[in-house]
Amino acid sequence: MAGNLYVATIEAGSGKSLAVLGVMELLSSRVERLGFFRPIVRAGEELDNDTELIRRRYLPATPYESLSGVDHETARELTGSGRSEELVKRIFARYKDLERRCDFVLCEGTDFTGVSSAFELDFNAELASQIGAPILLVANAREKEPGEAVDFLRAAHQTFRSLGCSLAAAILNRVAPGEVASITAQLEEQWSPNVPVYVVPECEALGRPTIATIARTLGAEVLHGEDEQLNREVLEYKVAAMQVAGFLEHLEEGCLVITPGDRADVILTSLATLLAEEYPRIAGLLLTGGVKPAPAVMRLVESFYAFAPPILTVDTDTYATVTRLGDVRAVIAPGNERRIATALGTFEAAVDRSQLARRIAVSRPKRVTPLMFEYELIERARADRRHIVLPEGCEERILRAAEILQRRQVVDLTLLGNGREIRRRISELGLDLEGLEIIDPGETSLHQEFAGIYQQLRESRGVTLDAAREAMLDVSYFGTMMVHTGRADGMVSGAAHTTAETIRPAFEIIRTEPGRAIVSSVFFMCLEDRVLVYADCAVVPNPSAEELADIAISSAMTARAFGIEPRVAMLSYSTGESGRGADVERVREAARRAKELRPDLKVEGPIQYDAAVDLSVARTKLPESEVAGTATVFIFPDLNTGNNTYKAVQRSAGAIAIGPILQGLRKPVNDLSRGCTVADITNTVIITAIQSQGRRGET
Repeated sequence: MAGNLYVATIEAGSGKSLAVLGVMELLSSRVERLGFFRPIVRAGEELDNDTELIRRRYLPATPYESLSGVDHETARELTGSGRSEELVKRIFARYKDLERRCDFVLCEGTDFTGVSSAFELDFNAELASQIGAPILLVANAREKEPGEAVDFLRAAHQTFRSLGCSLAAAILNRVAPGEVASITAQLEEQWSPNVPVYVVPECEALGRPTIATIARTLGAEVLHGEDEQLNREVLEYKVAAMQVAGFLEHLEEGCLVITPGDRADVILTSLATLLAEEYPRIAGLLLTGGVKPAPAVMRLVESFYAFAPPILTVDTDTYATVTRLGDVRAVIAPGNERRIATALGTFEAAVDRSQLARRIAVSRPKRVTPLMFEYELIERARADRRHIVLPEGCEERILRAAEILQRRQVVDLTLLGNGREIRRRISELGLDLEGLEIIDPGETSLHQEFAGIYQQLRESRGVTLDAAREAMLDVSYFGTMMVHTGRADGMVSGAAHTTAETIRPAFEIIRTEPGRAIVSSVFFMCLEDRVLVYADCAVVPNPSAEELADIAISSAMTARAFGIEPRVAMLSYSTGESGRGADVERVREAARRAKELRPDLKVEGPIQYDAAVDLSVARTKLPESEVAGTATVFIFPDLNTGNNTYKAVQRSAGAIAIGPILQGLRKPVNDLSRGCTVADITNTVIITAIQSQGRRGET
């Protein structure tokens, strides 16, 4: 029988989705075969938001239909005809089908927007009892006084206990930030010590609807706007009924402008504000009355392309549209990484996840899956928070990644570049990076200090002070000097710079760590059921035997530092003693040197890739080897082989390749591919932060 947990509430608007997402993230790091189940979902073609959110993030290979019991229409029909017992039986059978395929199932109870509140409370309690699941109770403190919120939570606890349920833990959600201390103190006095309770403050960003949510709720047509633009959060609604001069006076940052579709003056004025820095950036336009702008107006909109705000159109008039906006609920939508990062950051800052894991009896497995690996990275980075500098401050992907990292509360960041341009770009993209440090290398007192240090470091190479000042105007050199002087713990660049531009300053300023002959790189290859380390696929073109041995030892240490037990395969076209030739002998010598330098490591070579990963092949070719068939670290004989292999595995096996991660430097600097995604950047920043742990204060 699989382990399970039932997330339940006793009223609508509790923020249950945040708790479900946070617990699912926790479970993903500990459970190999994880399941999710909703007993009742909405009917119709539109998918249930929470089910699809969880499926897409954690269970992409699982059919949507297998994650739920019945739809609302079926539930109403059965309860309306007095067949509630049959309803529970049907849902129970669907749950058991899923449970048989899982090690743990997280169940999310009903939303209290369906059949009836009284029925839903009894139903959730009965179903939790039937499947033997303890309850994670989520209560809503919004618009309640501290004493009232505590009393409400206690009453909810007692209600579920009276219905025969056991509670694993409780969450008091949406607490006003200024009341967290008061409520926490009252709970310490009045709450049962046997059931942990977590106080989660209200997060303003989670209460803001996005353009996409508004469009979905109103059934609006999107005239302009791509996915990222539609994820912009709306801070205010503004009805544009005035002439242009009055309309401009009322614009606010992040507002949704609502106006009839034939008001070309308002539409064009909204576009014009994009060109004037003194005006706030609107989130979008909502055109009413079923009238679309004239073709000439839309051509002008398209000429702005990504800089133009999203534009929606609806058939209802302005009054009816504004009335319907009252029905819009802010949700954590599938695929909205900004909102997901905000929710997870809020949950993880308030909930003792280790304690919760013990309460629901899940422990860490021996095997590391990609989801587990990613979660562990975030946990480690957050546990010893570091400061990372990002030199490419105007690059859109860097800014989007920075927002996700800031919302997830993983690292502290500094952006480099022209402050005015960076802030304008942040506003254009509709991002929230309030409080993030921005430094213009040419406008800071650090420029002169860094130039002096660089000139001293490179004096033997003929670098003058004037040349050093010029070098420190380069964001890559300036960022590297921030790391060298301890003002940042690491640097990540390369989205808009070449590899040479990123790592040359590190070679000149930071240099290699003691005992390392060269700087090399690894990729973390996240396959479906494990994480492997590939090296070197990015830096050293044709390593000698000595350099291969150095790469092998560095890669083994990197693997161990990230929780992967190193079993090192020194790859060649020959296995064991079966082949001869200069290339094979170079790998054989490298393996011998690696074993000699680090006898504590498990190293095998030369070995072919199939013998390194396939136990059946290994039993034939190297039956006595401790590495063959179970290798976790793969050392390629040259850059050509390594680079082609990692890309082949990435594309053909659907693996996620995180890297290249540089190793061998005294302080971490990492290079991005110029084709990197936002996810690539966030992963690299987190890994860089972990690399820096234990190195703070070194020079």
